[in-house]
Parts: sequence; C-alpha cells; structure tokens
Amino acid sequence: MKPAKAVFFDLDATLVYLDGAVLEEKMARVCASVAASRGLDTASLQAHHRLLVPELWQLAENGALDGVAVMRETWRRALATCGCDSETAAMTAFDLFWSDRLGIVRVFDDVAATLAELKGRMPTAVITNGPADTQLDKLQVTGFGDYFDVFLASGEIGVPKPDPRIFARACEKLNVAPGDVWHVGDSLTTDVAGAKAAGLTAVWLNRDGANREHGQAEPDLEIRSLTELPPLLDLSTE
Repeated sequence: MKPAKAVFFDLDATLVYLDGAVLEEKMARVCASVAASRGLDTASLQAHHRLLVPELWQLAENGALDGVAVMRETWRRALATCGCDSETAAMTAFDLFWSDRLGIVRVFDDVAATLAELKGRMPTAVITNGPADTQLDKLQVTGFGDYFDVFLASGEIGVPKPDPRIFARACEKLNVAPGDVWHVGDSLTTDVAGAKAAGLTAVWLNRDGANREHGQAEPDLEIRSLTELPPLLDLSTE
C-alpha cells in the first residue's frame, strides 16, 4: 500500500449527517405556515412532501436538476397534490425552509480536529453523490467549505460513486495519480468499491463496527474514527 499524497473524503455519513429531529421540526413549521395561508391540511402536505423527496432526489443525484430546483419541484408537486397549484405558494415554502435550514446538517465530532491537522499539509477533496449546489452548501453552513482543495459532486459530472470516473476526475483536478490517493468513506458499496475500482487506496470509516458481509468490497484499511487517519498518513513537511 502506497503512502498517500492526497486524501479524498465522502461527505454524507462521513463528514456530516442530517439531524432528523431538527429536520422534521423545521419541515413541520414550514408546512403549517404554508397550509394555513392556503387553507390546506398541514399533515397532508407534510406527508405528500415526505413521499416525493426520494423519487425527485434521484434527478439531482444524476445531474438532471440541481438540488435547489429539486426542492422547489418537491414543494410544487406536494402542494399540487393537496389542491394548490400556486407557483407563489411553492416558492414561499422553499424560501421559508431554505432560510431556516441552519442546524439540520451536523458535523461528526471527529471531523474538526482531523481536517485541521490535514489542512495545508496534504491536498484534500470531497467526492459526494448528489447535487453540487446543496451538497456544497452542507460544508459551507457548517463552516468547513475552505478545508478542501477540490469539491466534486455526482450531479456536476453525471456519474455517481461507485463509478470510477468520478474518482478519476478528482485525481485530475489535484494532478495526482490514483495510486497516490487514499479515499475515506462510510460505504462499502459506493466508497470502498468505487475507490478500489479507480485504483485508489480505500479506507473504510466504520464508526459503528459493522460486519462486512460476504461479497462486499474489502477495504485496504478500516478505521473507527477519523482521528485514526492522521497518524496513518505521512504529514511531515519538508
């Protein structure tokens, strides 16, 4: 296994996660406000919105729409299902949610110290599945947008992990050979399998101590916390 000259990170469930309770609270508040202004049932609006999210989010992950456009379309369709075809209502709902999104995305406790140790000492990148605009926003609202040299989302180039092309694109942007890169992620299916297919060293972040099932991709390294990563890297400076 070659020493790393650059480190790539997955985003969701590796660096950040969604606080489900906060998300539900803020979504309920938006639904209640919009429903009251349009004479709709709050619970029905919230239920329809929740059902539409997984279906429409695929459009963003594959690059058909950006994340903001998907969010607006989700509100538009949820409202229409409830009998409200107003574009103004859809825009109002999106604006209310977007302006109140802080606190939904959280950073894992082991992220800050790890990134601080790497910053300026080794090139880093984020490779994530999803739309570039809202995925990048997750880093910006949590204060970590300036910690990475490259940010690459599947919605930007139209191919998601584990497709090796997204890893190759990141290598090109940093001008490093795949064999000189370590990729860190929580998913055996997308991160480990994708990194190995692209010729990178695959580091599995297994915070929960899950068992790797037969047939799943085998990581080159396994860690339980990001704080284990810096000691494995050569961070010495000339």
